[in-house]
Amino acid sequence: MVDRLANSEANSKRIAVVESCFGTAGQPLAIPGRVLIGEGVLTKLCRKKPKARQFFLFNDILVYGNIVIQKKKYNKQHIIPLESVTIDTVADEGDLRNGWLIKTPTKSFAVYAATATEKSEWMSHISKCVSDLLEKSGKSPTGEHAAVWVPDSEASVCMRCQKVKFTPVSRRHHCRKCGFVVCGPCSEKKFLLPSQSSKPVRVCEFCYDQLSTGATLPIRSNSYSLLPPSCKFGSNISDDEDEDDSSD
Repeated sequence: MVDRLANSEANSKRIAVVESCFGTAGQPLAIPGRVLIGEGVLTKLCRKKPKARQFFLFNDILVYGNIVIQKKKYNKQHIIPLESVTIDTVADEGDLRNGWLIKTPTKSFAVYAATATEKSEWMSHISKCVSDLLEKSGKSPTGEHAAVWVPDSEASVCMRCQKVKFTPVSRRHHCRKCGFVVCGPCSEKKFLLPSQSSKPVRVCEFCYDQLSTGATLPIRSNSYSLLPPSCKFGSNISDDEDEDDSSD
């Protein structure tokens, strides 16, 4: 089915429409063999709060961006190669339902569909595309993924020292290795994580010590319901000068 669509006029027109919606600021998307599988609005769990994002699934990449005018204009285009993607379901919690994790070596995050059916369809199509790509290339699934950042609102105090309360003066930061929300004193050091950046990035003291000694870091749960009670339901005051996408 995908192979038949690859060089079809209908597919070319659909991809051209997506390119036009992103305008000159977006990257060209039309290449031989690329097929637009589907599209839709998903809620992305961003650093400060959940936000609606337009997603486009191609047979080799996942593209998303901010919605300026629905079905007409998008900006801040992000392109994720599907070969590096792993997905995991997320348990429903409160208003956040029908979600799953999109994990890559560079960036990982949670998204939520409007219905359980939409979630199932998205996950099924993404998995099929990833599987087909890996089969064709002979590559193995990616083993290392960037941590999913804990949202700012989930932490009213530093998740490492459990002492510093976040205020307009004591700002929130994120460890690039574990994804925890931490205070400045607990995240003064940087470490080179080649999959995320060519420059050293902010990490908490715990991860820095583990990385420096080559110790195996424990895998934290992806469920925010397991956070310490003191880290739940905090205020939304936040900042992080290292964040490369201030909208997220």
